[in-house]
Amino acid sequence: MELRLPELGDNVSAATVVGVLVKEGDQVVPGQPLLELETDKAVMEVPAEAGGVVRRVLVKVGDEVRPGEPFLELAAEEEASRTAPSGKAAAQGARPEAAAPPSPQAPAREERTGEAPPPGVPAPAEERRLVPAAPSVRRLARELGVEIREVRGTGLAGRITAEDVRRAAGLGAPVAPAPQRAPAVPEAPLEAQAPGYPAPRLPDFSRWGPVRTEPMSGVRKATLRAMAQAWAQVPMVTHFDEADITELEALRRRYAPRAEERGFRLTLTAFLLKALALTLRAFPKFNASIDPERAEVIYKDYVHIGVAVDTPFGLLVPVIRDVDQKGVLRLARELQAVSERARERKLAPEEMQGGSFSLSNLGGIGGSGFTPIVNWPEVAILGVSRSQTKPVWDAEKEAFVPRLVMPFSLTYDHRLIDGAEAARFCRHLAGLLEDPLGLALE
Repeated sequence: MELRLPELGDNVSAATVVGVLVKEGDQVVPGQPLLELETDKAVMEVPAEAGGVVRRVLVKVGDEVRPGEPFLELAAEEEASRTAPSGKAAAQGARPEAAAPPSPQAPAREERTGEAPPPGVPAPAEERRLVPAAPSVRRLARELGVEIREVRGTGLAGRITAEDVRRAAGLGAPVAPAPQRAPAVPEAPLEAQAPGYPAPRLPDFSRWGPVRTEPMSGVRKATLRAMAQAWAQVPMVTHFDEADITELEALRRRYAPRAEERGFRLTLTAFLLKALALTLRAFPKFNASIDPERAEVIYKDYVHIGVAVDTPFGLLVPVIRDVDQKGVLRLARELQAVSERARERKLAPEEMQGGSFSLSNLGGIGGSGFTPIVNWPEVAILGVSRSQTKPVWDAEKEAFVPRLVMPFSLTYDHRLIDGAEAARFCRHLAGLLEDPLGLALE
């Protein structure tokens, strides 16, 4: 049997092999991980669709592979036993009788139910079947009390995702299938991502001194493609504003110990997510996408916000789902968990898909403002910079008072959103952040 690479996700036409988990002669069972691939800013495993003995591995680390390409050849156990040299089998201490077909008097080992298999004979397929799920998903199933073997996987090649486990635990309704869109355009070479503007040939930099080169990582190549595509597709405008978060920061500090007792940190980003979700509900155009071929605007009745996470491998954007339906503490817990998985490179591809808006918070690093790039096919993104204590005029006291002020910037797709709408969006968001009680009541 020839195993072929399955589909890797929306608009993903290639991946890089970063790990080969089996070698020739290994016995594999359905669901066992065979390869590790780097694609779409994540490392993913490719599970076995069937069991058998590895006859030949057709790829190696560093190869670029595409969906539908063969990557491994499997032989049935009986065929492998017949074709293996007897001398090699004797040298390995193999038992010839274990490879022989079962006699009519002895039931086949697949039919054994109560007794343990004899030494040297593999366990029945039902007993040795591996559940296709990542360690983080298994841990989530244990925490939610879900029997993971009973969960139907909807991920790559039937892998069980975190969303599958949450649905099985009754924590979320199944996600409705996306409407049929036009076929995805095949991924273009890196130098051809800006149509009509081919990259000029670089000069020979070694003429002026020593140079060194290193290949781009999969994360960096994915970022290059995404940013070039966004810059070529979206006419972007950035609107700058600021919010007085003095009361909000006091509230965060007040409840931070309660969150730490539960094992997570209560950060400003969690409040931002909640305020953004409410603002997106009030301004649905910012939660939409444009279909220029059909001259339509696609409004999304869900609020899934991608949060940019700085990792040693590059920028990753995991998606927090149904933000408008969750409280601040739950958002803080989910945000910390998904950020840790991003830094450990354990995000599943589906955890970085389906976002309807994006948030990039650089306040922990510094800066007074920046212009984030819209994450196409979304139409807007919010950038947050470091808060500073500033003198603000208090009309009642007729004096300047120190207030904690947070600068933020909204980049939007000017094909759909006008400047006045962007200004109203930012004022609504600032109003929620400046009134924590009102934010809680909303």
